[in-house]
Amino acid sequence: MQADRFQLTTIMAQQREIAELGNPVLRQKAKNVEDISETEIQELIDDLIITASEANGVGIAAPQISESLRIFIIAGVSSTRYPDVPELETKVIINPEIISTSDEMEKGWEGCLSIPGIRALVPRHKSVRTVYRDRNNNLVEECFSNFTARVFQHEYDHINGVVFLDRVENPREIITEKEYMKLVIQSHPSEEQE
Repeated sequence: MQADRFQLTTIMAQQREIAELGNPVLRQKAKNVEDISETEIQELIDDLIITASEANGVGIAAPQISESLRIFIIAGVSSTRYPDVPELETKVIINPEIISTSDEMEKGWEGCLSIPGIRALVPRHKSVRTVYRDRNNNLVEECFSNFTARVFQHEYDHINGVVFLDRVENPREIITEKEYMKLVIQSHPSEEQE
């Protein structure tokens, strides 16, 4: 189990089933969290952390585990799904808002735990300025850039009923996970020889 790299606050944390494309919860606008200190909310946060870790995800939103609430986590650890991920401290994001975005956009490969086996090139803002609550109900204003901005926007979409395929500009830029992994191997030739 990889979850020991995260800070959990409850002993009851459990891996949850991930809702997949077609489940109506993924297309609903999630509700704001009213009381962050509630035991159920803290347990949900821990369940998100465990579920993302076990699935090798770099982020996960509450709707992806069938909870229509405005909570998501960002956690960067290199894995087979994301070999070039920068190490990131796990962030719990609650009731977020995007205050501003950079004008500069960048296409990058995305996948989703709720859409297994598919990757696509998705345009995203290179940076976003945000405000959110953390799991201790502290108000946080933070700017995210590059990969972390991409993950933030991807998860933010989830709490608004949007999936990454909705953002794809050219359907020819949608590929299978298998073909994506071939691209990863091609871009890391020294690893292929090991």
